[in-house]
Amino acid sequence: MDRLTKEQRTRVMRSIKSSGSKIETLLQKALWHKGYRYRKNCAAIYGKPDIAFRKYKLAIFCDSEFWHGKDWKEQKKTIHSHKKFWIEKIETNIKRDRKVTRYLHENGWKVMRFWGRDIEKNLEECVNRIERYIRAYKKTN
Repeated sequence: MDRLTKEQRTRVMRSIKSSGSKIETLLQKALWHKGYRYRKNCAAIYGKPDIAFRKYKLAIFCDSEFWHGKDWKEQKKTIHSHKKFWIEKIETNIKRDRKVTRYLHENGWKVMRFWGRDIEKNLEECVNRIERYIRAYKKTN
């Protein structure tokens, strides 16, 4: 049984953003301040990465732990309401993420996925990882 009414649940679900989230904005601002220019939510690239460097063929996704199933085997056990719906939804998201990553790799792209908490707690390390890749790409091309 849901604790919220149908109308309240609808309002809550509609308020969840598909782009421009806190974790995306944190990483984007950090990269921008370092002088990197990128595309946000580029629909021209399969999977619509949160951050894309077309020049370096680098697609970056900022994944929240719940929606993208971090530690899914353990997390799955903690879902108590609407279990069937949420398990199916999150497992579909996980499959889609794998499909997008595989497709981009097969087409010569480097894919980086960062968990939300990693961005929040280790922002500089996330930025450093991106910078290392860009430097290596420049050396080989």
